[in-house]
Amino acid sequence: MSIVIRALTATEAAAKTSALTDLFQDALESGAALGFMLPVAPGELQAYWQEVVQTLAEGNRVLLVAEADDRLLGTAQLDLATKNNGLHRAEVCKVMVHRDARRQGIGRRLMEAIDDHARQHQRTTLILDTRQHDPSEQLYQGAGYTVGGVIPDFARSTSGELHATVIYYKLLG
Repeated sequence: MSIVIRALTATEAAAKTSALTDLFQDALESGAALGFMLPVAPGELQAYWQEVVQTLAEGNRVLLVAEADDRLLGTAQLDLATKNNGLHRAEVCKVMVHRDARRQGIGRRLMEAIDDHARQHQRTTLILDTRQHDPSEQLYQGAGYTVGGVIPDFARSTSGELHATVIYYKLLG
């Protein structure tokens, strides 16, 4: 299986809304902490992706996808800061890999592509957050991210339980 990592245009993302929604639903059902709680209201994830399409069209976000044989396996986003004092930074968000495709290096490749796109956009400070003790922490630490701090009781998991979040940063050379 040959996996391709690429950035989608707003038009391409709009055309893939159904597949993106299915991937997001899979991530939530497998326990990922991505800002939504189960059960997700009908249309809620589609509305989220429509917002992403809008920010892509505005040029304020990069949406990377991992695909193989026309199947969407993962995504990662780079939200570009737009304030004058923050044009050197971006936030990495919504990194997810379908549960059937995990442990194959897709997350690592998405994170490498995030770094490449950050450099293309002259972004040298990257931040992200993740639920404390999630497997994603190993991914981010392996990608060179440093813990900036921990905030207790930050967000609810899909089950409704409060969890701490870990703030990470990476300075690109």
